[in-house]
Amino acid sequence: MEEIHKAGERAAGLTRQLLAFSRKQMLQPRVLDCNAVVTDMEVMLRRLIGEDISLVTVLGRGVGKVRVDRTQLEQVIMNLAVNARDAMPDGGRLVIETGVVRLHSHQVRALPKGLYVTMTVTDTGSGIDEATATRMFEPFFTTKEVGKGTGLGLSTVHGIVEQSGGAVVVDSSPGKGASFRVYLPALAAPETADEDEHPGARRAQPIGAVLIVEDEAPLRSMVARILQRAGYRTVEAANGEEALALARTRPVELLLTDVVMPGMNGVELAERLCRERGEASILFTSGYDRELLARRAAPGANFLPKPFTPQALLAKVGEILGTRGSQSDTEGRSLSKPRLRGRML
Repeated sequence: MEEIHKAGERAAGLTRQLLAFSRKQMLQPRVLDCNAVVTDMEVMLRRLIGEDISLVTVLGRGVGKVRVDRTQLEQVIMNLAVNARDAMPDGGRLVIETGVVRLHSHQVRALPKGLYVTMTVTDTGSGIDEATATRMFEPFFTTKEVGKGTGLGLSTVHGIVEQSGGAVVVDSSPGKGASFRVYLPALAAPETADEDEHPGARRAQPIGAVLIVEDEAPLRSMVARILQRAGYRTVEAANGEEALALARTRPVELLLTDVVMPGMNGVELAERLCRERGEASILFTSGYDRELLARRAAPGANFLPKPFTPQALLAKVGEILGTRGSQSDTEGRSLSKPRLRGRML
């Protein structure tokens, strides 16, 4: 079971990398301090690069905050560190530096003028030749031996940074190491850090059922079990037409629907349900389809990105319905058993 779980996590990680490169992954941006993120990763990075490479962090003073997905920013740092490590097989020096810069028009290609937080990863490795430099952000392009690299590390960095509104600039030449500088838009005004959950006032009983619409039967069943164990009434449907038929026969308090499904997609389903039963709340789930959701759904639509944990599901449902659906409310219930804790859905 542990090996199956690990295989699933590896497959999900590969999918995330591909979606990040194509800039179709749903991100969860939060207000972050880049210095704090680098500091939190320092111990892990030292173990990752090995004892023959010295790691130096130079954290700039007065570095502003950025609004990015923390997990994705950590992925950028880790991928750049691994790339640097592989360029220094005999050891060397890796420097991670943060700072802030104001760009003028066309100073960095594809970036408008303004204030940017920078994160620069510099190594003393073999450097990059011109032929490699023109292709290094392509997916599956690698100069490593067969079986030693997927060719997705730098392409993932490029996709994540661009999707976050930034850019990556590389300065390198053969035999003289390489320097990757990431630019991320700095927040113009101070913002407080986002909270992980915003539970509303508690209520003893939901008014209606949670209508779960998901074409993958195992996932649909698992989501229903998690919600039922937290005290919610649930109804399941495999597609949009089935969901509408069920909604006509009983009260629905929340529609929890996948975005991409055969036939009627989740956004179309939500629109039709709201026309017929306007009192229902909507929660979309998806692993990617950012364009469809942004194009069709109302701004600020409730969204839970896949994969998600039981705790994240309950927190989001609780936030929408005004109930405390977090882990603290489920202590002592079946959800807190080890076999469900932390599982990714």
